Amino acid sequence: MELTLKKRIYIALLYGLIVAFSNFIGVMLPIPPSLKSLSMQEYLRLLETYQEYIPLIMITTYTIPTVLCFSYIHNTSGNKFYSRFINMPAAFSFLGVSGWVFFFILEAVILFIVKYNNGISIAPILLTSGLSTMLIGLLSFTISYFSLETLHRKLFLPMFFPEGHLTRYKNFANPSVRFLFFVFYISAGILPMLYILSAFYAEKLGSGIKPDTTTLVAQIVLIVFGIILCVVFLDYFNAPLKKLYNGTEKIKNGDYSTRVNIVSTDSFGKLADSFNEMTAALDAKTRKIFSIQNSIVTGMAVMVESRDNSTGGHIMRTSDCVKIFMQALKESAEFSFLTDAFCEAVIKAAPMHDLGKIAVDDAILRKPGKFTDEEYEIMKKHSKEGARIVENVLKEVEDLEFKSIAVNIAHYHHEKFNGQGYPEKLSGNAIPLEARIMALADVFDALVSRRCYKDSFSYDKAFDIIKDSLGTHFDPALGTVFIQCRQQLEELYNSYTA
Repeated sequence: MELTLKKRIYIALLYGLIVAFSNFIGVMLPIPPSLKSLSMQEYLRLLETYQEYIPLIMITTYTIPTVLCFSYIHNTSGNKFYSRFINMPAAFSFLGVSGWVFFFILEAVILFIVKYNNGISIAPILLTSGLSTMLIGLLSFTISYFSLETLHRKLFLPMFFPEGHLTRYKNFANPSVRFLFFVFYISAGILPMLYILSAFYAEKLGSGIKPDTTTLVAQIVLIVFGIILCVVFLDYFNAPLKKLYNGTEKIKNGDYSTRVNIVSTDSFGKLADSFNEMTAALDAKTRKIFSIQNSIVTGMAVMVESRDNSTGGHIMRTSDCVKIFMQALKESAEFSFLTDAFCEAVIKAAPMHDLGKIAVDDAILRKPGKFTDEEYEIMKKHSKEGARIVENVLKEVEDLEFKSIAVNIAHYHHEKFNGQGYPEKLSGNAIPLEARIMALADVFDALVSRRCYKDSFSYDKAFDIIKDSLGTHFDPALGTVFIQCRQQLEELYNSYTA
């Protein structure tokens, strides 16, 4: 159902009536007996003398909140239109109770005028009136807020926002558990205690008797104890809710391994157990999906490799080589900034670097000797084609970082640091980091592996060639770390021979 301005005005009128009714209930709160005292009777007689002020107080008390509420719902558009509607219960409750604030301020002004003209003591009257006004305001706010919030949550929000997602609107006011707890505590705890305290004070002061200190201290202790109890209960509810919220945020961001640590026999403990079981199931299914995805991609790479006489086992060897290289990069000071997510993505994407060869004609791909210049130009197209294929294969993958890394590796792993590579002749840091990493593993395997047009080079010769190519073919910083991996790489390649 569409939320039009007309509908919102009708709802605002309904809410305004509820706020007015809540204020009326507040007015019905019994007045402390001290109003029958001589000083208060004198005050009432003086008000009759200055009765021209009474209409001003009443008009201001009702006019200002009405104007504020009207301004709140009027002249808004776009997301602000919806966010103000969503926040209407809290806004109307606060604006409605503001009338009592103006009431007390104007009453105080009149009392000061009365004092200077009649010489009466206004302290007892102000204290009694201030406490009474505060009690009425708190009672009115509590009744209006929970009435409006219940109506809003049960009826109007589901009517106009059936799919939820209210947080997408800017300036969205989300009442915290802390706020709700304090409102509940004020209505159920502070309000009765303040009423008793105000009645006690008003009766004693109105009678000209000094208040009993022991009774006053006992009441204050009860209020403080109630506040401490409220804070304890607040933490009891707020802490597990915060943990559950943080857990759901991590799940939303793709971290399915997250778990919520809430160990208790109450509903929160049951909810946490259910949450953890759900995330465990999601984690297992996600890992299975990734495993299937990796198997399909690796299978495609092996299928391509099986057509190429010169690169048997190249996919497996370069992938293992990249694993060793990435670990060394993470442990180096210069590349310690690399995240686990980036490193894992590069390792996962490594098998896809030559997928573009599937588009190369068998006559060229399976040629037993060296390529002619024309054949080499055709062969070089496999990197661009590989990027296109990888992008299509990973089209439905939600991990944008992994997708970008995989495409970059397929597209740019034949670029050279000096700009003399292909297909785009990029140079230096313009070449994506993941592609510069893959270039080292790819060339190293080509050097130390036997091809149809050459025998395998010794490790000494292979590392000498890489060292001599730093700054021309390879990134010097990356190449330095790669050379430091020599022992692990030799052990890896010796294991293949064995």
